[in-house]
Amino acid sequence: MDYNLIFTVTFLVLAAWFAWRYYKLRRSINEFAKSIRQNREESVSEIRELENLSSAVSALITAFNLRLSTLDSERARLAAVLEQMTDGVLIADEYGVIQFANPAAGRLFQTSNPVHRSVTEVVRHHQLVEAWQRCQQTGEMQSESVEVPLRRQYLQLVIIPDGHSNGSLLLVQDLTRVHRLETVRRDFISNLSHELRTPLASLKALIETLQDGALRDPEAGPRFLGRIQAEVEVLSRMAGQLLDLSRVESGQIGLELAALAPRSLLESVAGRMRLQAERAGLSLRVECPLDLPTVRADRSSLEQVLVNLIHNAIKFTPAGGEVALFAESTSGEVRFAVRDTGVGIPADDLPRVFERFYKSDRARSGGGAGLGLAIARHIIEAHGGKIWVESEEGRGSTFYFTVPHS
Repeated sequence: MDYNLIFTVTFLVLAAWFAWRYYKLRRSINEFAKSIRQNREESVSEIRELENLSSAVSALITAFNLRLSTLDSERARLAAVLEQMTDGVLIADEYGVIQFANPAAGRLFQTSNPVHRSVTEVVRHHQLVEAWQRCQQTGEMQSESVEVPLRRQYLQLVIIPDGHSNGSLLLVQDLTRVHRLETVRRDFISNLSHELRTPLASLKALIETLQDGALRDPEAGPRFLGRIQAEVEVLSRMAGQLLDLSRVESGQIGLELAALAPRSLLESVAGRMRLQAERAGLSLRVECPLDLPTVRADRSSLEQVLVNLIHNAIKFTPAGGEVALFAESTSGEVRFAVRDTGVGIPADDLPRVFERFYKSDRARSGGGAGLGLAIARHIIEAHGGKIWVESEEGRGSTFYFTVPHS
């Protein structure tokens, strides 16, 4: 027996079988790799040796796709939040070039497209730029606030360092409304103190005078008592207005809404205020068409608004002037107006005339607590309307308010 021949044949058969197995395995691996590249979840392998590998890779693909879908969803939600935020968000790299900016950042810095521009170019305020530079140098969070005088705007910038990329996150907030509310609070306290100080000081002086012997004076005693009564009435009226303001601001005012003719309302109020206007040397007239549609309103509340507006017009209009009441129909509402030829309102005071206790320097000498216009604003808003003023200093004022049709 030729063992060499047998060994050679056996070796060739085994080599051929291994070569065929290697070729089949290589082809299956290539097909499997191709299916993975095409993101196909099903396995194309039919070789037992690849079944576990195929299952493991398919599981990884499924988990990866699920994770990718979750990340896409979270990114979409984050993008929606950033789009709707009123605070500006900027992301800058280590060189100070902005890589991301939400719409609010563009609005606050008045820049159409901040991306790919430098922080210095977009921010433009040296105090804010210096705060960003400090953050880059120290690696610590920085905060800085500035006033933009031309826009009467207050901005606060918070810079947070990014330890991974050496960049920074810049959060800009508009504090204008907060600052305005703080100003209103300070003015409220200041004006309230001013309004209370005057009658209280007068009462104290009058009482001390009476205690020093004026009470027994048949002429001075009654006169001083009358002045005390007048000061007490001022305090009582102020307390009543504060109570009214508290009620309307808390929504506790009860409106008895009914159809109301605008001309009837204006003529009724003009009749009540005409004597006061004549005593001040002013003419008071009404201009209102008869065919205006009715409004759905509480008559006593609207009369209170008109009385306050006419009283102010009379108080700040010199003798020989005129106060006129108007009404006209607009789309879905009636617009009322009280126009005077008085001293007018300074432009700086116009945005604040409806704040409680707010009075311009010119108004301080005229008495009153500065609550009437605040009450009027709340009453008109409770009717679903709006109130505003147009004025030019030295040429009079016109107060408007609207009430919807009934």
